Amino acid sequence: MQPNHFVIGPTATFLIDVALAQGGEVPEAYDFRYRGCLVHYEAPEISRSILASGTAVPTREADVYALGASLFISATGWRHVSYPDDADRRVQRQAIVDKPHRPVNVPGALGRLIEQMMTRNPADRPTSAEVCQELRNAR
Repeated sequence: MQPNHFVIGPTATFLIDVALAQGGEVPEAYDFRYRGCLVHYEAPEISRSILASGTAVPTREADVYALGASLFISATGWRHVSYPDDADRRVQRQAIVDKPHRPVNVPGALGRLIEQMMTRNPADRPTSAEVCQELRNAR
């Protein structure tokens, strides 16, 4: 997910544009040059899998990382990993695999949460429920 995937209204919020959320191969008949899935929010293990095999299986841990990357870019205006603006997807993914994420300079509880969410080891990330609880507590 990315910030543009939410439509926030006065009484409800809607999640949109998650056509590739199930993972796996995209049938050739439906494949086209831009398939969504901005690399800016990919977890390192997702980028690694796509580089190695061309596919990736979404996980809850990768979703937590992606939400952390979304919060990071929303709070700072920076992608979680540095790479040239005009880099192709392979170069972007390789940077996510090889480089650490940028320093999380977001103050307070949100900064600590983002740092935990973008931990490289998926097993060390908080669960979605833990993230929700931390966000509720941060009000």
